Amino acid sequence: MDELIEQIPCGFLSFADDGKIERVNARLLERLGYQRSEVEGKPFESIMNVGSRIFYQTHLFPLLAMQGRADEIFILLRASDGSDIGFLVNAVRHERNGHKVNDCALMRVEERRKFEDALVRAKKAAEAAQAELEIANRRYEEQAVELELQQEELEAARATAEEANKAKSKFLAVMSHELRTPLNAIGGYTQLIEMGVHGPVTDDQLKALDRISRGQKHLLRLINDVLNLSRIESGREEYRITEVPLREVVSAVLPMVEPQVAAKGITSRTVIDRPYVVRSDREKLEQIVLNLLTNATKFTPAGGGITVRVRQDVERERHICLDVEDTGIGISAEKQRDVFEPFVQVHADQKQEGSGLGLAISRELARGMDADLTVRSEPGKGSVFTVTLPVVSSP
Repeated sequence: MDELIEQIPCGFLSFADDGKIERVNARLLERLGYQRSEVEGKPFESIMNVGSRIFYQTHLFPLLAMQGRADEIFILLRASDGSDIGFLVNAVRHERNGHKVNDCALMRVEERRKFEDALVRAKKAAEAAQAELEIANRRYEEQAVELELQQEELEAARATAEEANKAKSKFLAVMSHELRTPLNAIGGYTQLIEMGVHGPVTDDQLKALDRISRGQKHLLRLINDVLNLSRIESGREEYRITEVPLREVVSAVLPMVEPQVAAKGITSRTVIDRPYVVRSDREKLEQIVLNLLTNATKFTPAGGGITVRVRQDVERERHICLDVEDTGIGISAEKQRDVFEPFVQVHADQKQEGSGLGLAISRELARGMDADLTVRSEPGKGSVFTVTLPVVSSP
């Protein structure tokens, strides 16, 4: 049998349920540039690129486990020189020597049609992964509500819940990294097809490709938000604390939202009566102010106004407050306690695009710089979001 496997005109690989490769033929080793000792006994995922690893975990192996076979599955294997080589995999699961094994025949893909099929499969995998993320988000919200209702009774379980939240953040960080690879592949393949690299494209096809591209970019933005929040929650965010003039921060950020403000017919003004200087990470402070101004623009109707005000904190002498005030729809008292929670959109009925992570990320960034972010609001009268920062000087 071993001699026959070595003679077949395609690659062959066999792996157990623990993912370790038990047998590989010389033809596959030759195409990938490995020695037998570098592959056998190693995890199958070790010779996949990052995009194919998530596809293996979410599609190929579950399909083998449930149906006992998988036909014409496209994967990219990582060669010894670092390049990715496409293969079509036909796999069968059976028992050998008292345990389950998965035998795979791998044929190298070289025709254009195969790569176009791979694009479709990658898009479906990304959509399935997005659905899984949405389910995970709903579960998280349900758990948060349950913990709030049972807080007094379950105080002893708080540590366990916090550990579970850290595990969720780690999981989302890993998943976000893995998801960005197939999403970037979708974007790249879409651009190649739009450019006519693979042949002429009709107007209707261009419209469809544009919808795919817009969906890919939107999903990538959501995943980046999840990745940013996970990095902050896991303590891996780095801060460069320096002396930052608040007038310069406001001047740098306001032009970024002026087109949206003008388009909605909203007025904006700045009130900074002194050259306040604070201790902060300038880039992250600008990100916080941009998030607050973007939200204020979204929820302020035409004819309303937005004010950016810098003032002395009346409660703490060595702190300065940066207010972003709007005359928008406001937030009810019961929703204000949830406004900084991840994935929460207190104005979901307004059908505004977003992930519900902007305010959560902003508050975590503020607290990472020894600052804070709070809100005061009244329905129908607007909101005031306040960043409180340690001051260096306030002449």
